[in-house]
Amino acid sequence: MKLSGKTIILTGAAGGIGEALARRFSRENPRALLLLDLHESKLQTLAGRLSIDNLETGTGDVSDPADIKAWVDHMEARYGGVDLFCSNAGIFAAGGADADLSAWQKSLDVNVMAHVHAARACLPGMLARGSGYFLQTISAAGLLSQIGSAPYTVSKHASLGFAEWLAITHGRDGIGVTALCPQGVRTDMLSTIDNVDTVAGDGLAGTDEVAECAADAIARETFLALPHPRVADYFRRKAEDHDRWIRGMQRLQEKLAGQ
Repeated sequence: MKLSGKTIILTGAAGGIGEALARRFSRENPRALLLLDLHESKLQTLAGRLSIDNLETGTGDVSDPADIKAWVDHMEARYGGVDLFCSNAGIFAAGGADADLSAWQKSLDVNVMAHVHAARACLPGMLARGSGYFLQTISAAGLLSQIGSAPYTVSKHASLGFAEWLAITHGRDGIGVTALCPQGVRTDMLSTIDNVDTVAGDGLAGTDEVAECAADAIARETFLALPHPRVADYFRRKAEDHDRWIRGMQRLQEKLAGQ
């Protein structure tokens, strides 16, 4: 999919991967770009650095289906449709099965249902036009697992499952899907992780590197975008011998706990 002349919505745009995606997409000369985030002041700062016609910003809560639908309706009314919806916002909550139930619910609302809300809002128009694309920022944790966080692991597995379902169900309808699955990335989210080594085994990627990987995957219309290529090898080993992979992850957890 070529982004030139396309109408794009990007959530979680005020920082980290979202900010890098905004900068990267702006270079493709899109018809319109809507940046959504809960941090309005940061959005305004970013918007001032971008040179693009039809650049809009707004406060958007990705866990609120009415909020997302309102912004999709706005872009459809103003520009005739949404070509690419980038569900980038995400949160990290540490803890196991005993994590606070509010953390579990928030993880599901932001990391899973936000993708569902975007699809529900965009699919009618995309299917009517016979084209559309979803970029969903998930995580390598959706393919593998996240040591130290059950809510993150479970929600990212679920979001990957939904992305696969979208691609399977609507691929022949002209709908494309890319799941962006990085390991550790140099963003503010790192400060919420107790042991950064749980995501930094293959090095920390820069946000621009991740955004470039995502843009390339969209251009080639490939399902997986892997800024850390070794994730594909880990995923393959997991599929080939799940028990062996789990034992390996157990040893890794013990090693990290001893540091």
